[in-house]
Amino acid sequence: MKTQQAVPIPPEVLAEAQLMIDGLNTLLAPYLSPLTPKERHDLLKMGDKTLSFVEKARAYVHQYPQLCPSYLNVEAFDVDMTDATGMRNMHIAAKQLSDDIDDTIMRAGSSSYHAALVFYNAVKIAAVQDIPGAKEVYKDLRNRFPGIKHKLKE
Repeated sequence: MKTQQAVPIPPEVLAEAQLMIDGLNTLLAPYLSPLTPKERHDLLKMGDKTLSFVEKARAYVHQYPQLCPSYLNVEAFDVDMTDATGMRNMHIAAKQLSDDIDDTIMRAGSSSYHAALVFYNAVKIAAVQDIPGAKEVYKDLRNRFPGIKHKLKE
């Protein structure tokens, strides 16, 4: 794994990004349709493989209206297709951003955890050597350590 230099994200950048995300949520809220897990499971999914089928069917609906059943709401079909394709590029960009944010969190978290382990191990050695203050720090960290619990020789 390559090591990457830590670049601090200025708090004002994080605050501005959060404001932008909040603004997007507010802007899109009236048009979004959150689903329950069951609804997500039960719905037909239009993906890359079915997109061309749906696009072609929609074109035929307009080219051959006489073949369209009376119970098919063509206007709703058009609106849904426009919304689905219009949001698709936004979704791809947002997913990439989400993945990049997740990767950054993972990299920074891993690096932070590694630094904490280095310090913890140094404190553990210092505690065994009776360096002042080390036992107290080690005991406190040991209680919070997510790994196996070890006893410090008193």
